[in-house]
Amino acid sequence: MAVGSAVALVVAVVNWLLTHWWVLLAVGVLAIAAGGGWLYQRQRRARWEAVRARALRYGLSQLDALHHARFEEAVRDLMRRDGCTDAVRVGGGGDLGADVKATDPFGRRWVIQCKHRRKGLAGSAVGTPDFQVLNGTARQVHGADVAVIVTNGRVTAPAVAFARQQCLHVVDRRTLGVWAAGSRPLWELLRAVPPPRGPTALS
Repeated sequence: MAVGSAVALVVAVVNWLLTHWWVLLAVGVLAIAAGGGWLYQRQRRARWEAVRARALRYGLSQLDALHHARFEEAVRDLMRRDGCTDAVRVGGGGDLGADVKATDPFGRRWVIQCKHRRKGLAGSAVGTPDFQVLNGTARQVHGADVAVIVTNGRVTAPAVAFARQQCLHVVDRRTLGVWAAGSRPLWELLRAVPPPRGPTALS
């Protein structure tokens, strides 16, 4: 009996809709309009994010004031500004020496370890052990083409020498200031960056 009632109800609804076909038309028009509006807003947000990313700038005082996790996010956003659309923050416990990973427009894989110092130059210096950790994991574990330590503080001379020997890259406070406040991509500010993996529109 319940099945018969359900069938009768469906038949009644179908007959009503056939008689009032304009209701279906109106619902369809509204659905299309709503979908179009949603798509337009999504595209608008995407355009705005692209504009915001291109105009992204940081001063060193802004970076000094950040929490270390926000500093990692700022480095990620700067890589995105430079065209690394897949840049992600992966820092945290068990990150194995990688706080930010990204692929640049030339196909090179970047692995970045961030060392934030609340006191800037007055904070503790980044030393050789930090670069040893990066050297041990960046290529073997993360598949890096470019392994980098970024800091808003100081780097010891032995650490700089070790980085040079191991083909690691140092973004110290001075380089960070130029990168964050300007519009040049990081790879234009570093020496001896590996060549592009293959031909690209930018190479």
